[in-house]
Amino acid sequence: MSDYVVSARKYRPDSFESLIGQDNIARTLKNSIQRGQLAHAYLFCGPRGVGKTSAARIFAKTINCANPGPDLEPCGECDSCRSFAEGRSYCIHELDAASNNGVDDIKALMDQVQIPPQVGRYSVYIIDEVHMLSQSAFNAFLKTLEEPPAHAIFILATTEKHKILPTILSRCQTYDFNRIGVSDIVRNLRDIAGKEGIKVDDESLHVIAHKADGAMRDALTLFDQTVAFCGTDIHYEDVIRNLGVLDYEFSFRLVDASLAGDYATSLLIFDEILSKGFNAQHFVAALSAHLRDLLVSRTGGLEALLDLPDSLRSRYREQGERCSVKWLYDALGITTACEAGYRAASNARLHIEFALMKLAFLQQAPAAQTTAVAGNGARAHASDSGPKDEAPKSEPAKADTVEAPAEQPSAKSELSQPAETVATLGSVRGRGPLPKEVGGVPRSGTSQQAGGSSAADAAPKRKKASSLSLSALMDEEEVEVMPAAAAQVADEKPEALPEDGALAGQWKELAAQFASQPRLANALSNANLSFREEDGRKVVSFTVTNEAQKKWIEERILRDLEGKFARLTGCGKLRLEPTVLPEEEQEKKIYMPSEKAEDLMSKNEEVRNLVVDLGLDIK
Repeated sequence: MSDYVVSARKYRPDSFESLIGQDNIARTLKNSIQRGQLAHAYLFCGPRGVGKTSAARIFAKTINCANPGPDLEPCGECDSCRSFAEGRSYCIHELDAASNNGVDDIKALMDQVQIPPQVGRYSVYIIDEVHMLSQSAFNAFLKTLEEPPAHAIFILATTEKHKILPTILSRCQTYDFNRIGVSDIVRNLRDIAGKEGIKVDDESLHVIAHKADGAMRDALTLFDQTVAFCGTDIHYEDVIRNLGVLDYEFSFRLVDASLAGDYATSLLIFDEILSKGFNAQHFVAALSAHLRDLLVSRTGGLEALLDLPDSLRSRYREQGERCSVKWLYDALGITTACEAGYRAASNARLHIEFALMKLAFLQQAPAAQTTAVAGNGARAHASDSGPKDEAPKSEPAKADTVEAPAEQPSAKSELSQPAETVATLGSVRGRGPLPKEVGGVPRSGTSQQAGGSSAADAAPKRKKASSLSLSALMDEEEVEVMPAAAAQVADEKPEALPEDGALAGQWKELAAQFASQPRLANALSNANLSFREEDGRKVVSFTVTNEAQKKWIEERILRDLEGKFARLTGCGKLRLEPTVLPEEEQEKKIYMPSEKAEDLMSKNEEVRNLVVDLGLDIK
């Protein structure tokens, strides 16, 4: 039968010196032994495979060693050390709490604690996976843990500290074990490979160390698995094929294709990755990590943040210098957003492919955006300046139609015509009909209709009221904005001003037109009206509840209200004026239950008497 022992057991640390990646904890424990300041209970917590149980065994062996070395390392020759090495020690006891987690197991342990050690000074009890103890077992353990015999020391080890009762934590000295760094794992694996006569390159060791995720036991297990696959001569290609790790080469090729704007190559590389059986989400995560390493490698002073072999550092630096910081920043934004939305995507492959296409177009994005904006501006200018119904090319243009210019003006040239710009903005916002001439500049780009109004003014506009959170009117409903027609009606129907009573009746009809916007309709219906004549016009003053409502109506919808009211009354010589109703004249609104009860009691004497007789609390 073979005497083969796995590396995780064969090279398990047996001294503080061989404890990898936990130098601060090793130093603290050695100092406490040297000064004779031993606690009665310790808690070792941290991720799996970082040396918690090994550190507990080393600590227990050291405090019982008869002849410790100058660095407080166990001698390995005394009776205590030999009995521990042979597995027959009567002063060091290990208990697996995962399988012995009941009250009876703890009671048996407490009985055993009373027995003094036969060899050595202390009886050390190592309880592994202590978080698996039941609630009742924890409670039974509390008294013994707080006041154990002088010869008893407890060392509790766990990977899930949050599951341990606070009363247990308060009785222990807690040591948090860290994940082991990639460089420490690589160094330890290189030493073991030298002892075993195995030839391996640094790239392979880094792949194993990254795959282990900070756990030395996992790294040794992967190392044994790799040796079983490759033999004594280990190559990088064999390691990534055996462990199912995505090759660095794919990330380098993808970034090169993205920098060149070659989205087709990017999609083919992604298809090749999927055909090899790799998880698509892991691929996106690997690409994000690659972009991060590129950003770090091109920034001076950040070399310590790269866990890469020297052979790869130069390659990362070379590719990173070809990428601007902004490009890397934008690319990381794309990949991280893709990774975050992967699970929610109904078509996961298309979701990733779209992200790869955005990476490929990232270099050309500013130019494409500028072109799109210019194209939209040209189309908008053409639609404004051309006739509504274009004539066929074979027919000449109509005499009353203004032809579009042959060459579209640039944004700068458009901005250099302030009067025309103001006229256009006024038409879009629905502030009223625009005059045929503004500041001496004829209106261009509008085909006049028979009634004298332009086609652009005749089309209704939609404007979103998204800044109305300060009052009841200020909601996210859409407010229909139509061109004001007051001036047109005034020209067409120069009639006498209507009576106040007629205006009051037609005001209710105006409020009814906003039935789809109940808050606005309610504000108009409840408004108090007053009328006066001023400069040959009828001024209708209506009240609102606060200054915010008044400001919003004046800026957003006043012209629309005037236009609608002019159409209802048939009179264009109307002007609407919102005013704020004084607070003392506003009806008090009741919101709180106690206020509602007080109001009910003031209106109904029987209810008040009932509250008094029964002693009811209305608050």
